[in-house]
Amino acid sequence: MADNVSSSFFSLLKTFIFSGTTKKAIKTSSNDKEILSNGHNEMNGHTSDDSTDMKMKTAKDENGLTEESDVLEIIQDVGVSVQILSPGVEPLSIQVSSMELVQEIHQLLMDREDTCHRTCFSLQLDGVTLDNFAELKNIEGLKEGSIVKVVEEPYTMREARIHVRHVRDLLKSMDPADAYNGVDCSSLTFLHIITQGDLLEKKKTRPDSVDCTPPEYIMPGAKERPLLPLQPGVNNKNQKSPQAIKVLTTSAWNPPPGPRKLHGDLMYLYVVTMEDKRFHISACPRGFYLNQSTDDEFNPRPNNPSYLCHSLIDLLSQVSPAFRRSFSLMQKKRTQRHPFERVATPYQVYTWSAPSLEHTIDAIRAEDTFSSKLGYEEHIPGQTRDWNEELQTTRELPRKSLPERLLRERAIFKVHSDFVTAATRGAVAVIDGNVMAINPGEEAKMQMFIWNNIFFSLGFDVRDHYKELGGDAAAFVAPRNDLHGVRVYSAVDVEGLYTLGTVVIDYRGYRVTAQSIIPGILEREQEQSVVYGSIDFGKTVLSHPKYLELLNKAGQHLKILPHSVIDDANQEIELCSSVECKGIIGNDGRHYILDLLRTFPPDVNFLKLDDVEFSKEVMDKGFPIYHKHKLSCLRQELLEAFVEDRYVMFIKFAAFHLQQLNNTKKLEQNQQKELREIKDYDNTDDKKDDERKEKENEKIDTEEAKKLVESISYEKQAADSKDVVKRACAAVGSLKETEFDIRFNPDVFSPGIRHVDMTEDHQGSLKNQKKLVRDAAEFLLLRQIPNFIHDCLDHSSAPMDGITLTEQLHNRGINIRYLGKVANLLAAVPNLEYLYTIAISELITRAAKHIFNYYIQNADMMSMSIAISHFLNCFLTTQPVVQPPQIASDELFRSSKRRYNNKKTTSNSTSSNKALNANGSDINANEWVSLTQKGLWQQIKKELKFYWDFDITCDCNIDKVVEYYKLQKISLMRAFNLKIGLQILLREYNFESKNKPTFNEDDIINVFPVVKHINPRATDAYNFYTTGQNKIQQGYFKDGYELISEALNLLNNVYGAMHPENAQCLRMLARLSYIMGDPQEALAIQQRAVLMSERVNGIDHPYTITEYSHLALYCFANTQISTALKLLYRARYLAILVCGENHPDIALMDSNISLILHAVGEYELSLRFLEHALALNIKYHGPKSLKVAVSYHLVARTQSCMGDFRSALNSEKETYAIYKQQLGEQHDKTKESSECLRHLTQQAVVLQKKMNDIYTNGKLTSGLPPIHIQPPSMGSVLDMLNAINGIIFVQINPKDMANLKNEIERQKEGSPVENNEEVKDAIEMPKDEGMIQTQSAVQS
Repeated sequence: MADNVSSSFFSLLKTFIFSGTTKKAIKTSSNDKEILSNGHNEMNGHTSDDSTDMKMKTAKDENGLTEESDVLEIIQDVGVSVQILSPGVEPLSIQVSSMELVQEIHQLLMDREDTCHRTCFSLQLDGVTLDNFAELKNIEGLKEGSIVKVVEEPYTMREARIHVRHVRDLLKSMDPADAYNGVDCSSLTFLHIITQGDLLEKKKTRPDSVDCTPPEYIMPGAKERPLLPLQPGVNNKNQKSPQAIKVLTTSAWNPPPGPRKLHGDLMYLYVVTMEDKRFHISACPRGFYLNQSTDDEFNPRPNNPSYLCHSLIDLLSQVSPAFRRSFSLMQKKRTQRHPFERVATPYQVYTWSAPSLEHTIDAIRAEDTFSSKLGYEEHIPGQTRDWNEELQTTRELPRKSLPERLLRERAIFKVHSDFVTAATRGAVAVIDGNVMAINPGEEAKMQMFIWNNIFFSLGFDVRDHYKELGGDAAAFVAPRNDLHGVRVYSAVDVEGLYTLGTVVIDYRGYRVTAQSIIPGILEREQEQSVVYGSIDFGKTVLSHPKYLELLNKAGQHLKILPHSVIDDANQEIELCSSVECKGIIGNDGRHYILDLLRTFPPDVNFLKLDDVEFSKEVMDKGFPIYHKHKLSCLRQELLEAFVEDRYVMFIKFAAFHLQQLNNTKKLEQNQQKELREIKDYDNTDDKKDDERKEKENEKIDTEEAKKLVESISYEKQAADSKDVVKRACAAVGSLKETEFDIRFNPDVFSPGIRHVDMTEDHQGSLKNQKKLVRDAAEFLLLRQIPNFIHDCLDHSSAPMDGITLTEQLHNRGINIRYLGKVANLLAAVPNLEYLYTIAISELITRAAKHIFNYYIQNADMMSMSIAISHFLNCFLTTQPVVQPPQIASDELFRSSKRRYNNKKTTSNSTSSNKALNANGSDINANEWVSLTQKGLWQQIKKELKFYWDFDITCDCNIDKVVEYYKLQKISLMRAFNLKIGLQILLREYNFESKNKPTFNEDDIINVFPVVKHINPRATDAYNFYTTGQNKIQQGYFKDGYELISEALNLLNNVYGAMHPENAQCLRMLARLSYIMGDPQEALAIQQRAVLMSERVNGIDHPYTITEYSHLALYCFANTQISTALKLLYRARYLAILVCGENHPDIALMDSNISLILHAVGEYELSLRFLEHALALNIKYHGPKSLKVAVSYHLVARTQSCMGDFRSALNSEKETYAIYKQQLGEQHDKTKESSECLRHLTQQAVVLQKKMNDIYTNGKLTSGLPPIHIQPPSMGSVLDMLNAINGIIFVQINPKDMANLKNEIERQKEGSPVENNEEVKDAIEMPKDEGMIQTQSAVQS
């Protein structure tokens, strides 16, 4: 079956892949903006547990950059221009690519203002209807200037429903409710509210007309942290779109009775217009018309007049003038929005705060809610999707050429994102009690569910499966470990080896695992299905030759060691994975692996084992620690770093000893030569005759001896070299004697597993395997964690919150269970105080999440919001004792409870309530009421010690903790809400309130699922991107720009228009454009990067803050000064909301703000920001840093402009002293500072003389020269902005440029300007740091 999938299935698969996804932007002649399709409404999802960064670990595809012709064919395809003729509108000319589908033109027309009201139409060329899923290059007769006609088609029931849904989407297109409610892949963006429109359409503002007063709450030192500015304009009445219609719903007269079906009736609608007129509408194949039905009487005959129209929009426009006006206005506003504000994101992004929204009547939404199907999907052939078949078939698509790989990766990504959406909806339905269990008679926590061809299980220890490993704690982390295993096996992508689609969802305190279903698995017992691995933790173990072959291939990449174990029957069984990994051959003939929770070896630092000896250094750090479960595993990133470290050690060891060996041989040869010379000197003349006689024989003997010696020495040399390699292998712990081989046995410490061991002295013995795993855990503790802290000292990519800190730790293979140890080390480094604060905040919010999960499981649904608000009061408020609130509606609560208790336990509603309260014991639904502030913080303290071995050293309450660790309550609230999926009301919260609780039940808006899933990659795009980065580092900016542009094009092909990696590409392209002298292009690209980051990362994500800062620089370069300040104010507000003012990135923002304020003459404001930046730079970079010197110089400039020459002189002296010490007296920077000092001294003397003259004589009598206060030019301010942002322009001639490039290639880390650390940083181009532009005279 797997090899012979029917063509109809591939056709269906193609429908899913291309339905609504956007390959690229299409430019139209009537509108210069990019018009993108809206995207498939069901292309939904959530945040990934993988870093969205492009640092993927997958090996580069062998064909990655070799298919140059294929790349050019796709990327540089100019396409053709065609005319689109639609009924009733002007002809439309569009540019299309031969790689596009007809479907994409279809989507474009459904998005345009003048054609959006049509959905049921076909496109015809020369009278021939075009296939929606055909590529344009395959259409016969399509050429430059071809005329494509839009032809209205008759409706079917399916098409009529799609049309009504499309009308609903158009009417709701300006409503942010979907973004706040987290549906249909809508998400928030506020860029254009802040900039008051599209930046590209703004006229350049003059500096003297700038309104630059910053809000008081973003001024340095401000204590207020308001929440309302997070979402500007949400309460603005002008922002709301006009209402076009009061009610649009399916009529209660549906479905049409038999006689009316035979007259063509498809469905009935009910409408109430803004004029308060009520109409009943019939849908038929020819369109929509008014019928004569009323609310009380069914009369489906056409009204007089019936207003028959093919489009429902046209019909409503005729019967309601208000609808016509409002709809036209709405569509104008919709099409004026940037395409990136409208296109759907691939995964759903939720917001943690929302305004109070008015709940309006929406029949389509209501129909979706109470339908078991998924939106559009009921209109797709086959209806319920076979997720497993789709997921596996996409992986079987060919991948030899670049177009094939793009199609394959696009298919994988599209099906995966749809699967994540479906799995998330299913998990929410399971916890909400909306799905019947397949084992309803079992205890609630043991129940399993199947919905929409997806299998769901809860994160509890079913049948004591994890009893020996930690019970429910182990059952809770097992799905996450399993997901890591699925991720790495999917990334290795071994042909013929299949993993299950897996999504892990945390919702309302429960962990739900959603998996695709192996064909045939439900028809037989697990014991009959498994052909590889063990279902009873090693008692019975099976093996299979095909699985051994496939897993061995994957194991080569994953560093997993093939090993043998002994089962209960004393048979030796060979495995290439952990014992828990199970192999099942499905009815489709595919080889599936599942239960990958122990893919990687255990972390022995968190296991208390009798037979493991730890080094003194490890034990001194408090290890081993008893953890609440025994499933702690090392990360793949750590194993890769460890193997790389050992390989470097192996090479160094071998090279050193080989060099010693060669030195010894040379020494021996020299000694032998000296001995021969002495012997020759002692020979007498009388032997010369004998020598002559034997000359010929001796000649032959010498040649033979020479050959013999050479062969002996060669054998000796080979033996010596082999011995060196052997010793090097032993030194690094290689499992083979004569070659480097570091791999890990994941079962080496598994309890109850008996291993087949080699002899003690064998390199691959069990003892050595154990040592290797122990060494890897020690490497994490003694090398990776200290290296992480050391690398943080340069602040080049400083984490801003717990999310970015977690990403950086994971990238180094450091698990979050080490965060307590990391925090203790950070506490000893004053330069990393901000990182210590972030680490403490992350520890506290994670501990609170652990407690909340159990707490919220015990809350009854009727008191869910009041229970959550009570928890927040206990967690975040200041009053000494939080009074537990009274249960609202006691009588209703009691009566509902009494009815619930009378129901049979097998009923579906009872089953769902049991699931809600499942924690393995009889519980009181009101147990949460007893929680107090003191009790919660004692639990947090206990959890921190037990899970992370971290001690809170101050009094354990929120006020003391916030004060001691320099935390912010609003930052803690944000982090906690994001972790548990909580959405609260957007308002100002007074955490210091003494009279009433800070939070009440009305503040709890929603609880969203927090979703973890794998993140399919675009391998070819990644290869282009990394190659482009290398080119940039070598100084080839144009080549780098082209490669990264091609990477972006490939990303658009795979992911569609919106994705975090697309945003990263856009940021890089904007920076390159700016460096290459095109600030306007940089502005256009960076605007898209900001919009995209807001949509896919979140409006307050640290990446979004970075994008805002970059955009501000490009705005200033385009003389949009007021806008640049607004963007920087926004960036600073978000940053202090996320992490407070105590952060190195705030220093850079403050320097940028002060420079722009300085440029417009606001010197006092400028000085306040500058002094704060200076204090932070001294704190984090040291008093003698070059950054501090620049800050002092900027302060001196501002003070001199204010006429305070004495202070300016003191500041500039600090600059001069640093430059002199760091760079020397002859350096240009030192000379510039010296000249500045001379000028300031001269001005200060003149000023003092004038003051003395006035003081003595009462007026100015002497003819002293005037004081020169020169206001800065825009050019000089921009130069300084570039410098502090790491962008340095170096003017050099072509010869010097060639030498520079050669130097960079020879020494990748070398600096072209001696002793200039900023230029060095620019060339090395770390994340978000600068680049250096080299402009030759020819280029200039």
